[in-house]
Amino acid sequence: MMILAIDTATQYAGLALLSPDGLIAEETWYADRNHTVELLPRLERMLRVAQLQVPQLTALAVALGPGSFTGLRIGLAVAKGLALPYKLAVVGVPTLEITAYPLRDSQQPVWAIAQAGRGRLLAASYGLKKNKWQLLVEPFLTDVEELAQKINGPAWCTGEIDQETAKSLQQLGQPRVQLVSPAKRLRRPGYLAEIARTRLEADGQDDPDALVPIYISSI
Repeated sequence: MMILAIDTATQYAGLALLSPDGLIAEETWYADRNHTVELLPRLERMLRVAQLQVPQLTALAVALGPGSFTGLRIGLAVAKGLALPYKLAVVGVPTLEITAYPLRDSQQPVWAIAQAGRGRLLAASYGLKKNKWQLLVEPFLTDVEELAQKINGPAWCTGEIDQETAKSLQQLGQPRVQLVSPAKRLRRPGYLAEIARTRLEADGQDDPDALVPIYISSI
């Protein structure tokens, strides 16, 4: 199984190739609002370096959002454009699920965060419930003050947490909030590929024609 993962959900974009033997290529970069011009050249380079062509892929994994309106549409359009002609499987994964994934063994709830611009944040909570890792709080649009209030017990915070947000969360959320280290906060496309592989092994692929971005209404 060879999976290409595409994540253009926010200003941070990523690509990964996952083979049966493991992750063979991965790239994450700060795209700002340049997904349109940066995604395809980087994708073509990754396939070329890996000596792969699109028909050799098994599936496409794509971040569904919430996130940037334009970024999400670009990523989904590229995934569908590659999958449909070659009848490749497609798996869509929520953005904040990818963010929380590396902490799935935590005994404490995990708050996954993404920047939404103008001081706003996208947030959702994941954790163990009945010994199963699952979504606890649906994604919502918020700000750092409201988020700190919603975290009513010990929890990890991870994702797109800049210096100002980190400082505010620590001040407002003490002693409940624990921040993941900056490197571990990164939303990696390799995680997206792993989630997709698990779902594909359980026959959980999506209908490409019916796959749409997840958007959150403004506050």
